[in-house]
Amino acid sequence: MIITCTECKKQFVVPDNAIPAEGRTVQCSSCSNEWKQLPLKKSGIVKKKTPPSTIRKIAKKSKGPIPYSKEYMQQKWGASVQSYAVDKGLSKKIPRPKKPQKQKSIQVAEKPGFGFFSYIITLSIFAIAIIGVVDLAKNIIVSRLPFLEPYIEHFFETINNFKIFILDLYR
Repeated sequence: MIITCTECKKQFVVPDNAIPAEGRTVQCSSCSNEWKQLPLKKSGIVKKKTPPSTIRKIAKKSKGPIPYSKEYMQQKWGASVQSYAVDKGLSKKIPRPKKPQKQKSIQVAEKPGFGFFSYIITLSIFAIAIIGVVDLAKNIIVSRLPFLEPYIEHFFETINNFKIFILDLYR
């Protein structure tokens, strides 16, 4: 059975046996209105229910931009949120003055570079990795290519001397 609030007109589904023949006091969960509900008489006319697939809910179209879109933020805050924050002093970023542009020539993107020390560290790691691989495979290389043995020994002797030089420099 479907009952309707007398104040807000909200409808509720209630089991048929929940309301006795003498009636019952019910309360709306939406507006807290109380009224006495009598059992509804079944009418002889049976309404055909439409299958749920054919029922369409009509969505209300909002007047204005979608919330939190660029247009909405421009309407609400002005030009942009970033400029609003900078103007009000809410941003910790210091705005950089824009450089005057020269005539249209080749424009270089201002991306941060890799940096000198990053190149040195990368080169050092690469060199250490190569030395480690050669040291690991030294016996295999000498067994397959015996004429390379003096060169490999000289290479590792030079590396050992360089290591001693660095350690002496450090002390």
